[in-house]
This record gives sequence, structure tokens and C-alpha cells, in this order.
Amino acid sequence: MAKPILKWAGGKRQLLDALYTRFPEEWNRYYEPFVGGGAVFFALEPDDGVINDSNARLMNFYEQVRENPEPLIDRCKSFRPPEAEPDPGRPFHETDQNGRDIDCYYYQQRALFNRRPYGDRELTDDERLEEAALLLYLNRTCYNGLYRENQSGGFNAPIGRYDDPDWVREGRVRAASELLEGIELRNEDFESVLEEIETGDFVYCDPPYEPMSPTAQFTQYAADDFDRDDQARLLEVAQQLDQRGAFVVMSNSGVLRDRYEEAGFEVKLEGARRAINSDGSSRGEVNELIATNVPADRRGCQR
Repeated sequence: MAKPILKWAGGKRQLLDALYTRFPEEWNRYYEPFVGGGAVFFALEPDDGVINDSNARLMNFYEQVRENPEPLIDRCKSFRPPEAEPDPGRPFHETDQNGRDIDCYYYQQRALFNRRPYGDRELTDDERLEEAALLLYLNRTCYNGLYRENQSGGFNAPIGRYDDPDWVREGRVRAASELLEGIELRNEDFESVLEEIETGDFVYCDPPYEPMSPTAQFTQYAADDFDRDDQARLLEVAQQLDQRGAFVVMSNSGVLRDRYEEAGFEVKLEGARRAINSDGSSRGEVNELIATNVPADRRGCQR
């Protein structure tokens, strides 16, 4: 069985049982336009489908897992512990792109990972493989597994402290590679991904969440925020998919309950703990909504 490889903000592992009771028993093709860490995708293991995310480096990671699992594993095995001295044979062993001092191996690798947003050219195939390996390495060694980008698209999470982090994840990479063989990978706006959906297809949407309060930041994990206009656009598209005869299930923060119910979806709130937050005092249980249009007599995913 395939399992998620990355730790990602808003992961749905703890809500899988609640989601399953609202998923359809059977469907044609599976679509997930905000895949993130893929907890639902890997749990369902669909034979045919499309996964998408607006984060280009994340989707490159899944492409490399699918196409180059063994080179990816080998590259990850070559990395040193995050507290080690920078590698003098690689770029950024003294300062990063912004002139900040590099004092350990982790920050050198972070600078290498940021070649895409701070660079002025397309990455080569080998650089794309390295970027994927670095994403896994940084995800397993950064502070609290927090994937966060600044407004320029640069990954800026600090080093974490772990006794024995596994940044190779060999078994998970191989299992995920097999699962992804039949899956189409995209890095597009969610709306373009959903244009082709037909009757009987299944769509699970887990977008960046609407903030629970004016000061909350659920959209800090990518340079391009998913704002309230995007939230409204997603709900309009979901209504169109419902009219088209597709099965639609959506997750979001509980503050949107009334909006989803007014749009015609059945909504239930579930408590979920959020462990990824740069502010430790903000971690804890929050209300998340699960909205569905799946008829009650057609629910009950057994996968």
C-alpha cells in the first residue's frame, strides 16, 4: 500500500474515516486539484485519475517519484545530516542568493532548492531531479515539516531538530512510483483541471483554507495566495460539477459552513488537530467542514 511521502500543511490523514463515509461507493475517474501531501489520494489508490497542485516544485517531485524513483532515492542517500558543515564543492557554501551567511549543510541545501524561484532559466533534467530530492530532504529536516514560501517563491522554513530524520523514505518512494504510473500529473489552476469532468467522475477538493479569523494565515505555504475570490470561484465550479452529474466532496474551514450549505451541499463539521503551524500556540483542534453532493444511498467508500 502506498503512503504519503511528504508532510504537508492541512493533511487529511486523521479525517480519512469521516471522508470515506461521504465518498461514493464507485466512480469513473478520480480528480484531486489540490493534492498537497496526497493523504486522500494515497489512501484511495485510484487506478485512473488526475492530481494537480499550484506548487510547481511539488508537482515536479511527484513526476520524479513516478519517472525516476531509483535515481531519486540514490540522490537522497547522498545527503549529509542537516547540522553538518556546508559542502565546499557545491554552490552556496558561504552565502545564499540574498547574501546571508551559510552556517550549516541544511541552509546550503535550502539555497540550492531555491534555484527555481531565484533563477533566470529553466532547470535541466538533472536539476529537476535534484530539486525533488532536496524537497524531500528539506521536508524531513526543516522546522516542524513546515513548507512555507516567501512572496518571491523562495522556501524559507528554518532548520528543525530531529534525532534521526529519514529523508530517503525508500519504501514509500517505490510504492508511490507504482501508484503514480496510471495517474496524470498537472501544475495548473484548479478550474482548468475540472473543465473535462463528466458524469460519474469523482472530485475531491481540499483547497488552502479560508482563515478562521482575520489574523489567521492558512495561505502562507505558497507565494501565490488562494484568496476569497478563489474560494468563491471554487464553490461556483463545484456547483457546475454537481449539475454535470459528478460526485463532489470538499474540505475547508468551518467558517464557510453557511456558504456551502446555501450552495446546495450537505455539510458536517469535524474536529481536527493541526500540528503544522509556525506559532506553537496556534496548534490544536479546529473545526473543518466536509461538504458532499453524494446521495446517501451511494456513499460508503470501501477502498
